Amino acid sequence: MKKMTLLAVGLLTAVMAWAQPERPKLVVGLVVDQMRWDYLYYYYNEYGTGGLRRLLDEGFSFENTHIDYAPTYTAIGHASVYTGSVPALHGIAGNYFYQDDRDVYCCTDPKVRSVGSDSREGQMSPHRMLATTIGDELQTATDFRSKVIGVALKDRASILPAGHAADAAYWWDTSAGHFVSSTYYMKELPQWVQNFNRTNHTEPKFNIKTSNLGVTMTFRMAEAALENERLGQGGETDMLTVSISSTDAIGHEFSTRGKENHDVYMQLDKDLTHFLQTLDEKVGKGNYLLFMTADHGAAHNYNYMKANHIPAGAWNYKKTVAGLNAHLKGRFGISPVMGEDNYQFYLNDSVIAAAGLKKQDVVDTSVEFLKQDPQFLYVFDEEKIATTTMPEWLKTRMVNGYFRGRSGEIGVITRPQFFGAKDSPDYRGTSHGQPYPYDTHIPWVMMGWHVGHGTSNAETRITDIAPTVCAMLKVQMPSGAVGKVCLPAAAR
Repeated sequence: MKKMTLLAVGLLTAVMAWAQPERPKLVVGLVVDQMRWDYLYYYYNEYGTGGLRRLLDEGFSFENTHIDYAPTYTAIGHASVYTGSVPALHGIAGNYFYQDDRDVYCCTDPKVRSVGSDSREGQMSPHRMLATTIGDELQTATDFRSKVIGVALKDRASILPAGHAADAAYWWDTSAGHFVSSTYYMKELPQWVQNFNRTNHTEPKFNIKTSNLGVTMTFRMAEAALENERLGQGGETDMLTVSISSTDAIGHEFSTRGKENHDVYMQLDKDLTHFLQTLDEKVGKGNYLLFMTADHGAAHNYNYMKANHIPAGAWNYKKTVAGLNAHLKGRFGISPVMGEDNYQFYLNDSVIAAAGLKKQDVVDTSVEFLKQDPQFLYVFDEEKIATTTMPEWLKTRMVNGYFRGRSGEIGVITRPQFFGAKDSPDYRGTSHGQPYPYDTHIPWVMMGWHVGHGTSNAETRITDIAPTVCAMLKVQMPSGAVGKVCLPAAAR
């Protein structure tokens, strides 16, 4: 009888194992901060064969992927890639935004403490993100037996992709010169992270984000997590999210052309080659599913464009805020504009209420004043975008990017190639945030498990990435997902 029971248990175990949905051992999400889609080809002849060209030569590239909301910023982009959602639903309305008349940072959480340093740079969590991520849904599907870990220099680029149920997220504390986490995830850094920090660090306060070393350090940490956490070595699918932050910091300072941008993408290609080789060795070719994308693009430097007879310019947003406050002071006796961020103007409700004014009157007056500025193609009441006259594709992106209580009351769209920056003939940098192709057209390349080689020019969106990955994993798409499934070749 005992033998028959053991036989039955064995058969049941075998049936259960056979009945498990087929999944890769590991999912890797790679976001290259500020990577315009055309960088895939602008530097193509200089890339080696094992990095970015390998992704293109072996993988499937969705060539016409756009961000379907505005503003286009780092925190929003990372949240949207992994939730398959937009700010209107996931709630990450910017890197910074105003909430309850206070300027807040998207990941700051006073309820947690830094782990690995004593600074405030570790007081971070995903508590303001309202939707689930790919990793959250993978955890739920496996009853939280999967491991999900995020790595980036920027806290928001590690925390938001990893999601709410992540086992860990690690980011760089500039004041300490090494990777840290927070008590949201753990009480102390694992021994392997402590060991890593002892041999991989910088002097405190050195800004590694503006250095090519930042690319290398991020991949080193990702490879250390892969090995020490044995990702892809267990009985369930694991997930590793990686974001490269130095490309953004260097792009902001030196723009889209020139030696600095060239050099950081050569470093990216070199380090990506080693990372892919490590995945091949540790997890095995064909056993991992990798996708690469970006959180946003970037405009070309306006001096560079004007020198080549292309319309471009800088918008002095501080001057606009001062002018608007002066106009409202003359009209209503108050200066209620707290500031501008995300191409939105934020009004102080308590100041307006204390003056006994109707907020709508202040909004309407502000909109009419700002419409007189020729730098703006459109100025609108964010609550009334649907009734604003503008092209439908613009309107859709602005609606998707608005979250009441976190977004500003008044939005603006500048002329193409105009962006908020210092107005100077010596200015070399760039920025992003607008709904135009240079900010919204991003790479999306998939490689590895069940992905064949090919390309598609069909229109896809940043919000399609999470539903597609989840469909391939046979898990539910994230709770706020609005995208569609776009299976690459061989996965259909």
